[in-house]
Amino acid sequence: MANEEAIKSELTGKFVFLADKIVIKRERRIFADVPQAHFREVFEHAAKKMDFVHLCIITGLDDGDNLLFIYHLSKMDGTTLNLKTTVPKSNPVIKTITDIFPGGVIYERELIDLLGAKVEGIPPGKRYPLPDNWPANQYPLRKDWNPSMLEGKDGRKEEVKNG
Repeated sequence: MANEEAIKSELTGKFVFLADKIVIKRERRIFADVPQAHFREVFEHAAKKMDFVHLCIITGLDDGDNLLFIYHLSKMDGTTLNLKTTVPKSNPVIKTITDIFPGGVIYERELIDLLGAKVEGIPPGKRYPLPDNWPANQYPLRKDWNPSMLEGKDGRKEEVKNG
């Protein structure tokens, strides 16, 4: 696990605030809890200076009061760096990473549609994955969401067509 230790050492050397925030779970799996205020600089350093050349996916989670976003980056050898950041659910603003990984736009659109994230700087485009007529402010992956929230004013379920 020398490779993982070297990655951890580089990150903590460059970003002192990560000193107790990086965990090596097992071979080729590194997790870092990054404060939102420093997320962009850590993400950019990993992608541009440490050869994490693939954005595998962005995972979004609702922990009750906050939304958590985990950006899964990998190297060509399969080493994965998982950068987690947290934002308050009351103001879930994150910055786009599409200037570094243009394909990340699809994952960011999922965060918008399913969790209600506000992604600053995301390129214009269609919503995804929910249909265009999905009701505003209805985020089906939030813990406080209930399908009954789709009921219309007359008490009947609103029809949401896919496609």
